[in-house]
Amino acid sequence: MSNGELLHIEPLELEFPFELKKQISCTMQLTNKSDNYVAFKVKTTNPKKYCVRPNTGVVVPHSTCDVIVTMQAQKEVPPDMQCRDKFLLQSVTVSAGVTAKDITPEMFNKESGNRVEESKLRVVYVPPPRPPSPVREGSEEGYSPRASLSENGAVNQGSDFNVMSKSSDHQESTPEAKALISKLTEEKRIVVQQNYKLQQELDMLRRRGSSTHGGIPLLYVIIIGLIGIALGYILKRA
Repeated sequence: MSNGELLHIEPLELEFPFELKKQISCTMQLTNKSDNYVAFKVKTTNPKKYCVRPNTGVVVPHSTCDVIVTMQAQKEVPPDMQCRDKFLLQSVTVSAGVTAKDITPEMFNKESGNRVEESKLRVVYVPPPRPPSPVREGSEEGYSPRASLSENGAVNQGSDFNVMSKSSDHQESTPEAKALISKLTEEKRIVVQQNYKLQQELDMLRRRGSSTHGGIPLLYVIIIGLIGIALGYILKRA
């Protein structure tokens, strides 16, 4: 932070994450810790390249003001990512009640006897933040997942689960596994058909029972229950 008596500036270096053909902004904060009203003005060595909002203003006592500096989209990468642009922030005490509309260039003229405080800021280009790397799935071909350590030292078991999944898929592709799956699928189909027929018979018995005020035979109820249990077991195995 600047050691200026009127305004403290943070930061003293304007950092821009440089990207081609993209407007980039950064913020500097002006803090007035004094009991005086302080007017400020921001200048730059390359005014066509930057937009400063606000470029003039008044910071009331014991308050802060944010100044946003926007760099226009650039078409070329500077050599060695170096920038020679600089900013100059001038500040001067003013009377209470002065607003940004009342600021004039003469206020910052040292030759007029005004006590003007100046702070120079340099521009720095920094690499743009990297996008998060996509998480590679363990099911991708040619990828051998391994257990990794997290930041707190715990072992990440996600890769182990992927390895187990691959091993399981390999086992299911064996001839024995294929034969078992085929057999269970056929059994499931037969049970579904039988269950459908028994359901139709059960509906018929219910209609008959409702017309004769009789009940459903216990044998049919037991058969339906056993078929349901067998079907559930086969569906789980398949």
